[in-house]
Formats: sequence, C-alpha cells, structure tokens
Amino acid sequence: MRQGPQAGFATPDTGAGFRREMKTIARQSSVFFAGTIFTTASSYVFKIYVARKLGAETLGVFALGASIIGFLGPFADAGLSAAAGRYVAVYRGAGRMDALRGFLGRSLFLVLVLAASLSAGCVLAAGWFANRLYHTPELAGYMPLFGALLLLTTLTGFYGQVLAGLRDVARRTVITSFIASPLMIVFAVILLARGGGLRGYIVAQLASAVVTLLLLVVVARRLTPPAARLSFAPSPPLEREVVYYAATLCGSNILNFMLGQVDKVLLGIFLAVRQVGIYSIVAAMLAFVPIILQTVNQIFAPTVAELHSRGEMALIGRLYRTLTKWVLALTLPLVMVILGFAPLLMGLFGPDFVAGWPVLVIGTLGQLANCAAGSVGFLLLMSGNQRRLIRVQLVMSVAKLLFSVALIPIMGMVGAALVGALVTLGSNWWMLVEVRRVLGISPQRKEYQALALPTAATAAAVLLLCWLPYPSRFALAYLGATLILTYIIFLCGMLLYGLNEDDRHILATAKARLLAIWNPAT
Repeated sequence: MRQGPQAGFATPDTGAGFRREMKTIARQSSVFFAGTIFTTASSYVFKIYVARKLGAETLGVFALGASIIGFLGPFADAGLSAAAGRYVAVYRGAGRMDALRGFLGRSLFLVLVLAASLSAGCVLAAGWFANRLYHTPELAGYMPLFGALLLLTTLTGFYGQVLAGLRDVARRTVITSFIASPLMIVFAVILLARGGGLRGYIVAQLASAVVTLLLLVVVARRLTPPAARLSFAPSPPLEREVVYYAATLCGSNILNFMLGQVDKVLLGIFLAVRQVGIYSIVAAMLAFVPIILQTVNQIFAPTVAELHSRGEMALIGRLYRTLTKWVLALTLPLVMVILGFAPLLMGLFGPDFVAGWPVLVIGTLGQLANCAAGSVGFLLLMSGNQRRLIRVQLVMSVAKLLFSVALIPIMGMVGAALVGALVTLGSNWWMLVEVRRVLGISPQRKEYQALALPTAATAAAVLLLCWLPYPSRFALAYLGATLILTYIIFLCGMLLYGLNEDDRHILATAKARLLAIWNPAT
C-alpha cells in the first residue's frame, strides 16, 4: 500500500514553511559552502604539492592505512555519530532535555571506549595488516599513527554530528574548514619541507585533529541547552529506539565502507602499491564533485528529521525537488570541466599520475548520477526508513565486491572505477524508487528539462576551451578561469531559459545573504 503524504500526514499550504526552511538552509549552507570551496581550492593545490613531494608509491602506503581506519571507523562509533545528527535535533525540538543529556553522555562514553579499543587494535595487529593483508611491510611502522588518527577522527565526527543536530553547521564549518584545514596544511608543509615524509604528513593530520576536537567540544557545550549538558548527575539510559537506530546505522556505515572503499582494499591486494597511490588521488578528486550535494545534506538531513516528526511531508517534498534541481545545476559545470580536462588535471600531480585520467572520467560520471538523485539516502534515513536504505546498501555492496574481484585483476584501476560508477548509479535509482514508494516524493521531469539549454551551451564552451592553446606553465590558472567562465555561462542560461517561483525565491534568498555578508550594517 502506498504510504505517501496522504497516509496520515497533513498537507497544508507549504509556501510559508518553504520560505522559512529555505532561509534556514541557505543561511547554514552558505557558510558550509564557503568553507567547502575554500577547503577544496586549498586542498587541491596542497594535494598537488603532497603528490609531487611523496610520489605515487608513498601515497599508496598512506591510502592503505587510511583504508584500515576507514573500515574500523563504523565499529568505533557504533552508529552513534550519525544517530546524533537525528536525535539531538529530535530531542531538542521536542524539549526533552533530560533525554538529550542522557543521549550525549552515554553515547560519548561508548564512542570513547570503542574508538580507544580499536585504536589499540591497530597497533597490535600492525604486522598482520602490513604483511598478510597488503603485503606492504613498510606500512607496519605507521600503524600506531593511524590508530591515533582513528581515535581522533571518531571523536571529531561525533561532535560534528552533534552540531549538525543542533542545526549549527555554520560554526562547525568555521572550525573544520577555516581553522583545522589551513592548520593541517601549514603543519604538513613545514614537516614535509623538513624531510618528515609520510610520517610528517600523518603527524600534521593528528595535530590538526586535536585542535579541531577541542574547538568542537567547546562550541557544542555552549550551544547545548544548560539542562542537557554533560554532568555527573544520573542520566537516563539510551532509548531502545536510539539503540536500534544506531545499530542499524552502524551496519549502514559498514556497507558504506564497502561501497566507497572496497575498491582501494582490493587494489592493494591485487595490484602494486603505486597504482593504489594513483587511485587515491583520483578518489580525492572525485570527492570534490558532490560538494554542493554535501553542502545541502549537512542542514537538509536534520531538517528532514524535524519536519518528518511534525508530519510536514508536502514541505519535505517541495524542498527536496527544489534543492535537487539546484544541486545538479551547480554541479554540471564542474563535471564538464573535469571531463574536458581530465588528463591535464591528473598531470598537475606529476607524470606518474596522468595514467589515472580515464578513472577520473568514469568516476565523475558516477558522481553526476549521485547529484542528480539528490538527498535520497537522507530522506530514507531521517524519516525512519533506514531498513530500506540498509537493503539497498547490502545488495549493492555485495554486487560491488563480486564485480570488483572479477574486474580489478583484469582491468586494474579502470575496472574498479567502472564498477564504482555503475554501483553508484544503481544505488541512487533504487533509493529513488524507495523514496517514491514510502514517502510519495520524487523529482519532476520538468525540473531536469529546464537544465537542458544551459547544459548544451556550457558543454559547447568547454569543448572550445579544450582546443584553444595555452602556455603549460599557466595550466592551473587556465583551468580556474575556465571553471569560472563555465559557471557564468550556465547560470546565464538558466536565467534566460526561465525560473519557477521556488527558483526565484532561492535566488532572492541567496542575493539577500550575499548583501548581508557584503554589508553587515544593513
């Protein structure tokens, strides 16, 4: 039986609610987006420096260590970090301060115990990981550092989700993007310049993580209502619903690791560490593609949880459709530049990395499908339909594992990228079906059709710019200018082709936000 907004949910006029929620999303997302752009630009230049300094083989060793803590991460927080993004918002919105205090205190204790135990396990099992699993003996010496990194990243992830649940992504972004990221870059450049090598690179990440954690703890305590702050007073136990939700999310995070990281693990097992290093750079590049979607998800996810608890399904649907259209619109120019300049982009990291450009093209197309579907995973997760999400992830994880084992020994990095892109496409299509079935929400074809003309004009411009000659020493500047020009062409095409009422409201909100930043006195 269809369970859409008609099934027990009120469907009032959503106009006022849409404007209110969109204003909140724009305010929070604008700061997160600014931080993401800043981090993306600085990280790209920094990764070029690191790649040229360390080389593909050493970066491969780092990627193998990162894959180990990536696998242990879901067990280290048992799904409680992701649960914080939902239940902090739910408890705070309902005024249940005692339940919120119990959740924060007991969750933090469990996360500390689990993360510390697994960090110690990284040290004890260093030889097995290095010699038995990856056949890379030099990895063993770095495992204590990776263990410490696991502990710190787990705790920062927990407190970051607490701030998301408190619906203050802006402060979190200031800490993680404008403070922690530059600090890590400065520390790493100093240590690498002094010959610190891979050890110095990891130590820089540890130092930055310590600063990030301390700042997140201070801000989270200030934003938490006094009645819900951690104290020595007896606190209520975690509710059964929370335990079940966290356990489900732990399984979901493990499957997410399978979907996102199993390719690196299998590359480390089947191929040379040098190819793992090249693939890790491609993966870092691909992480930049869905930055608009990630920006929206940071505040849209807790918004869904709060609105769903009030039964405002029509408003959720309207927000989803509008935001998905703009996520895709603001991602398409970036995708076209990556597709057109893939060999040049990879060549900036050094001659060894040019071989990864086909992998970059395939992975970018997969991420485009991810952005076109929008926040479907969070719609299922934050509406209490996590079991459906788990089912999708489970089937797709098994499919990715089986096809990766079959194709990586034959096709190498290209096989891994092809499997990843197809799994991303299949996962998002399946989640779209589930969202339409249980929530009665789906994108509208006319929203995508409105992007056809701007996309065609922008694609033509990128093709022309690809063929124009330019001095090789100015390649990075040429790429930056091309990216800016493609966004101008695309957005002008949207303005000329026509905007609906919701689009005009988004533009008006964005304009007001920019004016407020430019002239705070007004």
